[in-house]
Amino acid sequence: MFKIHPSRYFPAVLSGTALVFAFPTFNISMLAWICIVPFLISLYSMDGHTAFRAGLFFGLPYFFGTQSWIYYSVNHYGGVSLLPSLLIVLLLSLYESLYTAIFGFLFAKAVKRTDLPLTIIAAPLWCSLEYIRGYLFSGFPWSLLGYTQYNSLPIIQISDITGVYGVSFLIILVNASLADIYLLKVRQKEKPLFPYWKTLSSVAVTAVLIAATLLYGVYKLRSVGTEKSDTRQVRISIIQGSIEQDRKWNPAYQRKVFNIYKRLTLEALKENPDMVVWPETALPFYFGRDKEQTTELTEFVKKSGVPLLTGTVLVRNRPVTKNRDGNSNNGYMLSNSAVLINSAGKLTYTYDKIHLVPFGEYVPLKSTLFFLDKLVKGIGDYIPGKNYVKAELPWGQFGTIICYEAIFPGLVRKFFRHGGNLIVNITNDAWFGRTSGPYQHFSMSVFRAVENRKPLVRAANTGISGFIDATGKVLKKTGLFKETYITEDILINDDISFYTRFGDMFSFLNIIFTVLLFISLLNKVERTQKYQGGVT
Repeated sequence: MFKIHPSRYFPAVLSGTALVFAFPTFNISMLAWICIVPFLISLYSMDGHTAFRAGLFFGLPYFFGTQSWIYYSVNHYGGVSLLPSLLIVLLLSLYESLYTAIFGFLFAKAVKRTDLPLTIIAAPLWCSLEYIRGYLFSGFPWSLLGYTQYNSLPIIQISDITGVYGVSFLIILVNASLADIYLLKVRQKEKPLFPYWKTLSSVAVTAVLIAATLLYGVYKLRSVGTEKSDTRQVRISIIQGSIEQDRKWNPAYQRKVFNIYKRLTLEALKENPDMVVWPETALPFYFGRDKEQTTELTEFVKKSGVPLLTGTVLVRNRPVTKNRDGNSNNGYMLSNSAVLINSAGKLTYTYDKIHLVPFGEYVPLKSTLFFLDKLVKGIGDYIPGKNYVKAELPWGQFGTIICYEAIFPGLVRKFFRHGGNLIVNITNDAWFGRTSGPYQHFSMSVFRAVENRKPLVRAANTGISGFIDATGKVLKKTGLFKETYITEDILINDDISFYTRFGDMFSFLNIIFTVLLFISLLNKVERTQKYQGGVT
């Protein structure tokens, strides 16, 4: 059994805790550039296994602190009592902390075997693990370091090349440079011939990269959207119904919910929008299946003369199947979808959500692990969509991102590889309550706009709804749990960014570099051992 020495892991806990305050709703973004320094310095003096544990102690407060909002969803709407709800968040945080633990282990192993600056080891390794966390086991790229900078527009413009991971890279680069400076005398004392010029050179390179990033950011902030031949204006209205989650599908409130959206839309129509957007699953009925309400909606849109995009649950016909207990799917399944009704009242576009929420909209491995069916009874059972389809109106094309999909950079870019003008994100963040969840979710939308150089329209049931331009500037937004509407003129374009065209090339290069680095270090260790064996 290993012994835990609290003082030894204090720097890791301190860094992980401080990092929480760099994220919304605290928004002390500057903390991210310095608060990881104690963690990195402490790893230098640790063996691999101790560094692994330090990574856990860093990750637990970091992930638990930024994702504690999950307990509200599980407790308030999942019917799970407080302590088990917190335990669920703790277990998720523990899983995510494995990535920072692996970082600690590999970093500590590498730094002892080379004279390389910490920056060359830390930044590519961290970003490789962040990227993998976003894809492994369905992926959950929440709490990425780069999101702390969503308000720092000059810094985040680089995302149209690197994605959000490039901003994470810069943050680690600065932290590692500061740790490098602190450890320079220590490394020289351990190795009198230690090449200090490598450390000084890496610090200089870091400074140049930050300066270049800022210059690029200022240039993009001034140039994006200024070419009149490439841009045009469109006016959009967002309707925020602010419907409590426990009333949303209550039959007693169905008419009231529908009337709220119709009333707010009539008010918004006075501002002559080119399109109206309702949030995710805004309709309190099954569009197309509930004929009376569907006809009422299409006639309402036809009378308004303005296209309406709305979220809805669609009923899909499927072959009748039975599970091991003999329960049938009754020949239909549900999809979380978006539909566009044009100004003539006709359905012209349907998009089915592709990336569903595990244990929220579907149960992973349910067909293989049959016992899960009983354990998670009551969880939604939706079918995922397969096609990255865009809607088309006279003024241009747009892709619809539904809720959770907005946190996946690689998914969003696929809508725009072959063109498109606007990102529309419809979501229902009522699940998050008045926690930090809605604010963090909104901050990620800023990066999706910058990465793809497309303005983003965000319609959220209970907020935060808003308009974000192609540089990530928030033009207008709503508060939480406010029944309201907002209208804005936004500039759309035909640009295809480097990130949209080539995807996570930067992340792939980080992974390749990290793998080659550690292969090189392993070969170095083997050669040293053979040499020492020969001498002996």
